[in-house]
Amino acid sequence: MKKILVANRGEIALRIMRTAHRMGIQTVAVYSEADRNAPHVRFADEAVLLGPAPSAQSYLKADKIIETSLRLGVDGIHPGYGFLSENAEFARKVAAAGITFIGPDPHSIEMMGSKLAAKEAAKKFNVPMVPGIEQAITDIEMAKEIGRRVGYPILIKASAGGGGKGMRIVEREEDTKEQMERAISEAVSAFGDGAVFIEKYVTGPRHVEIQVMGDRHGNIVYLFDRECSIQRRHQKVVEEAPCAILSPEMRRAMGEAAVRVAKACDYVGAGTVEFLVDENRDFYFLEMNTRLQVEHPVTEMITGLDLVELQIRVARGEQLPFAQEDLKIDGHALELRVYAEDPLNNFLPSVGTLTKYQVPEGPGIRVDGGFTEGMDVPIYYDPMLAKLVVHAPTRTEAIQLMKEAIAGYMVEGVATTLPFGQFVLDHPAFISADFTTHFVQQYFSAEQLIESQKPAASIAAHLALRLYLEQQEQLQVANVAPSNWRQRAKS
Repeated sequence: MKKILVANRGEIALRIMRTAHRMGIQTVAVYSEADRNAPHVRFADEAVLLGPAPSAQSYLKADKIIETSLRLGVDGIHPGYGFLSENAEFARKVAAAGITFIGPDPHSIEMMGSKLAAKEAAKKFNVPMVPGIEQAITDIEMAKEIGRRVGYPILIKASAGGGGKGMRIVEREEDTKEQMERAISEAVSAFGDGAVFIEKYVTGPRHVEIQVMGDRHGNIVYLFDRECSIQRRHQKVVEEAPCAILSPEMRRAMGEAAVRVAKACDYVGAGTVEFLVDENRDFYFLEMNTRLQVEHPVTEMITGLDLVELQIRVARGEQLPFAQEDLKIDGHALELRVYAEDPLNNFLPSVGTLTKYQVPEGPGIRVDGGFTEGMDVPIYYDPMLAKLVVHAPTRTEAIQLMKEAIAGYMVEGVATTLPFGQFVLDHPAFISADFTTHFVQQYFSAEQLIESQKPAASIAAHLALRLYLEQQEQLQVANVAPSNWRQRAKS
């Protein structure tokens, strides 16, 4: 494999290209008109314009991406995450064109892309499941019957869903009809598929996922766990590895369950098996993501492995260079997704020009980014500017290092999630690792964020005043006797 096209943009495109270059592989960038001057475009060996800014006219144009790859002699296509990464038809077309798709086989994507099919496959391999029904339904009375059987609250979820779309929590039986209709409507709008299923809503859950990696020689291993419970709108903002509440026995049990899920769909490459963990430390299969995850850097930090390199090696037929018993956890890692969002305004996107943009540096600090100072943050794509990642020997030290990294991150022109990250790190629930996916609902508000920033603002104001007074003292003209040059001039 001598040339790879990265069918993505921003930080993940740049991150994939850096590994490819280190491996001596040439890269091709694709871009929209909005990304003409983006870092990933400048970094690549070759770059091709796909079309206008909207994704449907650029990054989702599968046929044009394959056509470009054939024209430029590309050996492999890496889809990153989002866009076409979990599109089985795209993977199938890439293979049909004689190009290597750097990801799982189409049948694995299809099986795990349907939550219902994924649950059915996992169930056959004795993976714990949340009580509910593993079939699509549209009948309101049947939904109510399931709710009575498993007990309210229940969760209505789109089978083809993700990112919180087509998902509704129903607290009471009388609300079932309205919430189900809303879930179906959202699912049709977002995915073109109104299939929904129902399961028991796990109260006080934690979102813990297992990284898996498989090759074409029948080897599948788990690369330990990640805690992803700090979320807003069902999307992750702060992640860490490993999860602070897992015992070695539970970690092994979850890892082995994740491997069984991967084997259920003959998985090849990097994938993530997601679980819910309840207040009794029981875990339940949630779904499998058949791609590289946004939060993969924390796994890389605690294992010392490059997951993109492993993806490329596995895609070209190589065997995994290690066995499960060779893997171990080294230290603790944290990741903060630096979104161009305003935490003081319900995390709404904040677009504008990055008039100032400086990222922190230092031992144990890693920034995977796709923006530079002076760039505009477009409205067309995910608003993530970068991923701020730290690694330290212990969780306590990692938290402290992340605080220092946030303090050294300078952004002007748009609002970001940096203050929210600081709020999380300072909160007793996070420090004690006693939190759930309801962290934002339980502890966070714009007023609390403002209140938490007052001490820092006061210190900054005092420092600014002291600096001003010192400068004034230095600039003050010395008190001298008045000159009599006028009198001398007259005489």
